[in-house]
Amino acid sequence: MHASVPPAAQETSAARAASWLADLSFSDIPPSVVADAKLRFLDVIGVSLAACASDAGQVVRRTALRLGTGDESRILGFGDRVPAASAAVANGTMAHSLDFDDTHNESVIHVSAPVVTTALAVGEAVKADGRSLLAAAIGGAEITCRIGCVTPSAFHKRGFHPTGVIGTFGAALIAGKLRGLDAEKLRNSLGIAGSQASGILEFFADGTWAKRLHPGWAAHSGIVASYLAEEGFTGPATVFEGRYGLFNTHLGASDYSMERITRDLGSNWECVKTSFKPYPCGHVVHPFVDAILILYREQGLRAEQVERIVCPTAAWMMPIMCEPRNVKLAPETDYHAKFSFPYSLAAALHYGRLGVEAYSNDAIRNPAILALAKRVFNEIDPDAPDPSRFKGRVIVETKDGRKLEHVVEDNWGSERNPLSPDDVRQKFRDNAALILPRERIEEVVNAIEHLEQIADINEITRRCVGPSA
Repeated sequence: MHASVPPAAQETSAARAASWLADLSFSDIPPSVVADAKLRFLDVIGVSLAACASDAGQVVRRTALRLGTGDESRILGFGDRVPAASAAVANGTMAHSLDFDDTHNESVIHVSAPVVTTALAVGEAVKADGRSLLAAAIGGAEITCRIGCVTPSAFHKRGFHPTGVIGTFGAALIAGKLRGLDAEKLRNSLGIAGSQASGILEFFADGTWAKRLHPGWAAHSGIVASYLAEEGFTGPATVFEGRYGLFNTHLGASDYSMERITRDLGSNWECVKTSFKPYPCGHVVHPFVDAILILYREQGLRAEQVERIVCPTAAWMMPIMCEPRNVKLAPETDYHAKFSFPYSLAAALHYGRLGVEAYSNDAIRNPAILALAKRVFNEIDPDAPDPSRFKGRVIVETKDGRKLEHVVEDNWGSERNPLSPDDVRQKFRDNAALILPRERIEEVVNAIEHLEQIADINEITRRCVGPSA
């Protein structure tokens, strides 16, 4: 028998979040939030499929197969059936491998990669219907965003990747919700997840692969936490606000605003403020890429005309994409380049677009792009907005003495400057075409469009397997 829950434990942030999610049903969610979530599923499936051919995709597939046998869930693209936690680590890692997955602006969390891949893996295992899948995924995404909003950008400043750290909690809730856990066990899942919340940003030093793992490991850890709680394992109710809770241990003691986690839950939806990515690189550079490409299209700016580009940049963005400058000017790998502000901006102007090809081995060694990157400079912008908005301003001095300038107040793909649903569907088609035949692609698009009518999520995932699998 379980001991009774102390009254104090029922008043913690984890308890309130767990209680809300336990009671959440599909009918509680506004249609606009549901429509947004469907596009998140489509987007994550697409970027996961696109990563199947990558070296990282091949490695995580082989690793998932070594973690144990089972037939609960599929590895996207490949079709191998493995235990749900193993499928989640592979799919979550592939979802982030191209850095093409969405970002919640204020928390700077790649929310949908761990959310969608957890929901798909556990949803397959329990043969969830579309309504249950959406309710669990949306609820988990909402709590994930809100935990990140307690201390915007603070995790990055301390060298933690909030996707890996905070994504674990959302995954635990999603897995538990789909498996029918009650509020007490969902709370225990959060407490257990706190001891698995991890992910450091040292990959910035050399462009190695560790960061790609973070959504996958968050999904895996969250699923394991939910299994443990389901079997009776317990975790601290004060996992967020406690003396040795998440924020005090990871960020240092302070007076954190825990009310952000549960204030107005169910009436003010934070998850819809997540930005889709039109470019496969670090999200904070996106509005600057938007601005330079507008100058390319509308002013005829070309790389060979540039003398100098100055980009006033929010102080919190600088360590992520701009520092140390000598490292950012000479990226060693494709992933290194994705987090180089000067390289990404130079590549966008060089190609007149910024697609996957800009991060190929040939591109990151292209002398013309590297030379242009040295002409890109960042300076602190004292008027930058708070982290909930990504603003980009580029000031270009040309060799013939002209000065061109453009400002993008909100990155393309954000709530204030959105991609259209058709844009997101086209992005999926472009990514999925690397693995799936055209007719299969349209089957997936149609199935996701009518996700709430699907009786068993396996109807969708079986279509997300390449013909050569």
